[in-house]
Amino acid sequence: MGFSGDQTYEAPVETVLACFADPDVVRARYEAAGDRDIEVIECGPEGDGYVIRTSRTVDVDMPSFVSRVLKPTNTMIQVDRWGPADARGGHDGTFSIEVKGAPVRIGGTMRIEPTESGGCRHRVDGRLDVKIPLVGGRIAGWAEGPSRQRLDAEYDFHRARLER
Repeated sequence: MGFSGDQTYEAPVETVLACFADPDVVRARYEAAGDRDIEVIECGPEGDGYVIRTSRTVDVDMPSFVSRVLKPTNTMIQVDRWGPADARGGHDGTFSIEVKGAPVRIGGTMRIEPTESGGCRHRVDGRLDVKIPLVGGRIAGWAEGPSRQRLDAEYDFHRARLER
């Protein structure tokens, strides 16, 4: 199942990317979401771009049909990679999330690009796959809602952080 989000910030691309690649901001974003056992494994330059690798424990409220086959508390390993600036000053990225011990894979693409007003646009397109026979598609369909809510909360967090 897919999910996506599109947001604009009143800050330039490089300022927003610096926020995304700041270990203190990464930790604060996950804390604001209620995650725990947060570890920023890697956060900084990688070639001409950036890499952010984290581990965290996440609790999810699940309907009964999901909790029969998945645990409500999971460790997630996330890797975000941002490439170098292109000719227009935008950056493309990818993300992947491994849910330890669960047949769930989350990943997708990101793009951040300048707007005419001097701010930037941040787009995320993701996919969530659940490899469980018979009910995997139904679980992925349900998970699209929480995934979208989480993405919206991260946009709100970054917007508030950038307005400081």
